[in-house]
Formats: sequence, C-alpha cells, structure tokens
Amino acid sequence: MRLLAAILAVIAAGVGVRYLPLGLPKEVVKYAGSVLWGAMVYGLVALARPAAPVARLAAIALIVAVLVELFRLVHTPGLDTFRLTLAGQLLLGRVFSPWNVAAYAVGIGLASVLDWSARRLDGRQNVADALAMPGVAEIDFEPPRAKISRRPADFS
Repeated sequence: MRLLAAILAVIAAGVGVRYLPLGLPKEVVKYAGSVLWGAMVYGLVALARPAAPVARLAAIALIVAVLVELFRLVHTPGLDTFRLTLAGQLLLGRVFSPWNVAAYAVGIGLASVLDWSARRLDGRQNVADALAMPGVAEIDFEPPRAKISRRPADFS
C-alpha cells in the first residue's frame, strides 16, 4: 500500500511540476517532470514485481523508459493525434530526446535508491517479505527430531 501511495505522490508531483504555474524555469519544469516520470516507471515495475531485486527492477524500468522514448520516433496520424492530448503528452510525449533518457535514468536511480533504503530499514530483502504475515518468520514449522547418539544392539 505504501508503494502505491508513493507512485500516486510521484504522479501528482510530476503533473504539478509540469502544469501548475510555480514560476520555475522552463528547463527545471521539463526535466523535473522527466525525472519524476522515470521514478513513476520504476514504481510501476516494482508494483508489478515486488519480490524482484532492486537492481533488476531498475534495469527493467530503464528498458521500459528507453522503449517509450524510442516509440516517439514512430509517427502515424492516429498516434500523433493522441500525442496532442493531455493523456498522450503525459504517457508518450511528443518529441524524441536523448536528454529525456538521461532524466529518466536519474529518476529511476533515485527511486531505486529510495526503494533499497526502505528495504534495508525494514530489515527485508524484498517487498514480498513485508507482505508476509507478521511473525511467520519466527515460527518453526519443522517438528523436533530425536537424536540418537548410539544405536541399540541388534537382538536378532
């Protein structure tokens, strides 16, 4: 639930940076939005695969971000019309830029560091551990086994 709340906060921050009149310089607005978009992609990948290691999640998120950026090189009338809408701008963007890929990588890197730190603070290796029932890790499901130090004599 915390992860979903974080994703929604990142989305709200990204939309706010891009569309609220905050008086920020144009470059900050553009690249802060791209950094937050990269962080959102990491969060969505982590939400889909919570048990995966952080490095794998970051690699998958970067691949997704690069593919979306490369998809901007594809132009069809319907796709270009969709890109003119708000949803199209937020999801796909309009113009290819290698600088966006760098900004996505920064956002993915920051999100993965935050995820890694949160996992360490929680004392777990992955999100799946946190989703397990509390206290289950301490329960010993194996019955105790008797140890025989010496075999009795064979009376056959």
